[in-house]
Amino acid sequence: MNTFTITVAGLGRGVEEDLTLGALRAMKDAKRLILRTGHVDIASFLREEGIAFETLDALYESAEDFEALDEACAKAVLAAAEESDVVFAVFDPSTDGAVERLRPRISRIYPPAMPAAMADTPRGEKRVVSASDLKTISSQGTLILTELNDVFLAGTAKMALMEFWPADTKVYFYPQNAAHWIEIPLEDLDRQKTGEYGHLCTAALLPTPVPDKERCDVEDLFRVMETLRAPDGCPWDREQTHRSLRNYLIEEAYETAEAVDKEEWDHVAEELGDVLLQVIFQADIGRQYGNFDLGDVTTAIVRKMIKRHPHVFGSLQADTGEEVSRNWDAIKRGERGQKTVAESMRDLPSGLPSLMRAEKMQGRAARAGYDPGTLSDALLKVQLLSKGAEGKTGSDLDTAMGDLLFAAVQSVRLAGLESEACLQSACRRFLAQYEEMEKRQ
Repeated sequence: MNTFTITVAGLGRGVEEDLTLGALRAMKDAKRLILRTGHVDIASFLREEGIAFETLDALYESAEDFEALDEACAKAVLAAAEESDVVFAVFDPSTDGAVERLRPRISRIYPPAMPAAMADTPRGEKRVVSASDLKTISSQGTLILTELNDVFLAGTAKMALMEFWPADTKVYFYPQNAAHWIEIPLEDLDRQKTGEYGHLCTAALLPTPVPDKERCDVEDLFRVMETLRAPDGCPWDREQTHRSLRNYLIEEAYETAEAVDKEEWDHVAEELGDVLLQVIFQADIGRQYGNFDLGDVTTAIVRKMIKRHPHVFGSLQADTGEEVSRNWDAIKRGERGQKTVAESMRDLPSGLPSLMRAEKMQGRAARAGYDPGTLSDALLKVQLLSKGAEGKTGSDLDTAMGDLLFAAVQSVRLAGLESEACLQSACRRFLAQYEEMEKRQ
């Protein structure tokens, strides 16, 4: 099998000033140059320079959709690379679907220079995305939307963008074959003349101030926190430490759990936001003192999830949730140097609520092979311990009641329920009954 190379050259908007020196040199030296489309100004430049090329324009006519077009373009380039080295020229290699399919065979990519027309827009982070590949959206920095091929695609993009930008957001719209930007509101992105859309049609949206946003993301929250803790920000926020925020994190977690129990989903979203705020708050304090930052937090949890899911990211087999839990416990013990299940039980945080701590200890023992019997056995033990507690006093009564509670937790666990949830439910029923009793008095 031949192993000829594939090099990718980024054209930007397809005009000479968008080429980097590397991309231009690669096209001049190419044994076989393939342009994804010849409907670009750079095609005339290449002819003037005596640089031979071919295009894949015929595939645009026969492809059913963009995904099929990307697949057809990739196959055509691969076929050409069976005969000689190939330079494949596309608008933006980072968003081109054909390039994505070719990545295992690509030896070098020359990205385009930033479009010259963007020189008139505020500086800062800029992200280039194809309108046909608008899977994830971030309103951080300037978004440059390329390949607005038709009105339908512009409308689809507009609806996605309006979740993060207001309808009246200023858009720099660069029509097909135009020489300059025009300013339009986002809501008019799909209301331009039909002939203004095409392969070269581009739009740019500038960053939106957080107070003006329709929707916000994690980066917005982090920037708000940086503003609050800046020297000219909020005095209270600047004074906080890891330790002073400790109880707030616990409180917000409990309030989230309560909202989940009540199935108040709007409230759940609000409370999860409070929990996330505590994470971002702690991360910003960590960044300030050089302990850790948000990147350390996300890196740690991503690595942990990959390592503890070898049945997904590795070759280990796990077909049931119980097998997954056993693997999780074993991996966790290995990470912490724990040789026994008892050591892992001893490692449970002492600050955990007692019901939760008992439940976790019993669960780890069960996954390690300890057989507590059936639910009937556990309920019988509760009855026996209840009778055995009668007549006891002092430390003996304390021990008996502890054993009774531990056995009750075991019963709840074997029933497939959670002790904390069951007891909270019982508290709510008692409160309702007591309120009813008071009304009758």
